[in-house]
Amino acid sequence: MGKIKLEVLISAVDKNAAELIPQMHIATDAVLVNQCGRYGYETIAVQGGRVKCFSMPERGVGLSRNTALLHASGDVTLFSDEDIILTSDYGEKIRRAYESLPDADLILFNVEVGASRRTYWNREIRRITYRNYGRYPAYSISARLDALRRANVHYSLLFGGGAKYSNGEDSLFLRDCLKAGLRIYAHTACIGREQERESTWFSGYHEKFFRDRGVLYHYLYGKLALPLSLRFLLAHRKTMCREIPVGKAFRIMRAGVREARGR
Repeated sequence: MGKIKLEVLISAVDKNAAELIPQMHIATDAVLVNQCGRYGYETIAVQGGRVKCFSMPERGVGLSRNTALLHASGDVTLFSDEDIILTSDYGEKIRRAYESLPDADLILFNVEVGASRRTYWNREIRRITYRNYGRYPAYSISARLDALRRANVHYSLLFGGGAKYSNGEDSLFLRDCLKAGLRIYAHTACIGREQERESTWFSGYHEKFFRDRGVLYHYLYGKLALPLSLRFLLAHRKTMCREIPVGKAFRIMRAGVREARGR
């Protein structure tokens, strides 16, 4: 078997490609989708590959990731964002992981984040199931491109930065991969770090946050959306319900669930 061809799929907004690519330490093939005020295309050579750079005025992180997938040609793709700094050996870490897990369709890696972020950290190599697929950000996700295309899995256009609902596109993507029967593993290798910056979607635990979360829970959990909404609020009431009490937050999430149900 030949060397696995890795391709990084980068979502960016209003960035200069020539500055962003070295800043991220890109050292393999890549596809950059830059959502800015114009259409355009260029290629930039890097040590270890080339970067196909697409510019488009339309916004939305789901659209960005789907556009990158459309133009991808690697064996394995790694989703990434403009604020991720990859390690110097990310390519070898990802290739070794797929060589050691030949049945894996997707592998989720560690990426260092700020102390204030609520996210994951893989301490062991394990299968990802319906019980543990939540809280993995898109920039931790890698996948065999042919597996995604066979399963016809894409990112939702309704959720994430620049979309109608604020976040959750990564969880929906992994849920859809599981529904399609794809095999997902978590891996202990760390492939980068996230730069501290102001969030593109989070601006506080206000009514829109809870309503959007209710809509997301409908799509993730169906009939279990309401009890899981209450469990979520009770588990995080000390941090999320300081301004909006649990009871009101639950009613807002319930309204979001009903909105998603069409009633």
